[in-house]
Amino acid sequence: MPRPGPRAATAVLVALLLSAFATACTGGSAPAGSGGAGGRQAVSVAASDHLGGAPVYVAQERGLWSAEGLDATVTTQPTGRDALNAVLGGQAQLGVVGDLPAVTAVLGGRELRIVADLSRFSDWRLLTRTDRQITGFAALKGRKVGVPQGTNVEYALSRMLASAQLTAADVTVVNLAPNQVPAALARGDVDAGVTFPSFYDAARTALGDRYAELPFTGYTARTLLVAGPSAEEGTTTAVLRTLLRAQREMTADPAATRKDVLTQSKGALQAGYADAFQPRYGYGATLSPELLAELEQEAAWAKAAQGLPGSADRAALLQHLQPGPLTAADPAAVTVR
Repeated sequence: MPRPGPRAATAVLVALLLSAFATACTGGSAPAGSGGAGGRQAVSVAASDHLGGAPVYVAQERGLWSAEGLDATVTTQPTGRDALNAVLGGQAQLGVVGDLPAVTAVLGGRELRIVADLSRFSDWRLLTRTDRQITGFAALKGRKVGVPQGTNVEYALSRMLASAQLTAADVTVVNLAPNQVPAALARGDVDAGVTFPSFYDAARTALGDRYAELPFTGYTARTLLVAGPSAEEGTTTAVLRTLLRAQREMTADPAATRKDVLTQSKGALQAGYADAFQPRYGYGATLSPELLAELEQEAAWAKAAQGLPGSADRAALLQHLQPGPLTAADPAAVTVR
């Protein structure tokens, strides 16, 4: 066989170099099942609410992943909706999201599996101003209400309105980012607002003597662990075993837990907020009939409010629950059938 000439040899060399360069460039987005550092299983998790997803942040701060053979990359998104988009877009295999974003994705026909209900929270507040004289939820009729649409907070507002026989059609809903609600209230752009609890103190500071609130416990928000198309069941089981260990450590030392979550928040949370609100979350990875009932109720609301096409009945939603990983990690935690 004749030896290649100089041009052919150069072409082969260039092709090899380009191939190596392309491989190096794609190394940061390795597919599910690829190896991580030290031969451990690589897994990516998109999280959001630091308190609702506290087990994830405790596992990260204490380096608990390696005991299950995991090399975990945890990124924090501004909202559960953003974390969900990271999962659906393939930037993360697993996501820590609120129940409403998960429900809307399911109704929209997206490939998503709910693998655990990590925590529950029901201490909501309607934030308002004393000069607006909103002393009950019925007084919201005809008012402007700021809320981050597409998140659990929007559903919390719907439940507040329903408690006074009102709907979103009875108010003017203003779509705001969670951190924009306090400033909008202070400027008078809205008459009331609902946002994440981490911004309650910001609203109190912005409004000063004009600050007013209406407590509401009629909605239990759930922080879910969801799996996208690229998440392997074995890896998800290992993640859940890690989170169950984190939850046990949280129960044993709540003060250390708050310190870990604050450290992982990188300044996004204040110590006073964590001290006040973390005890109000109920933790423990489960898949329960109560979760399924809540998802049904939210799906019915989302179909009516947003015109989503999917089925909101129990059987359809049950198909999007993946009990296998949690059953393998803790059989007693799965009670839904």
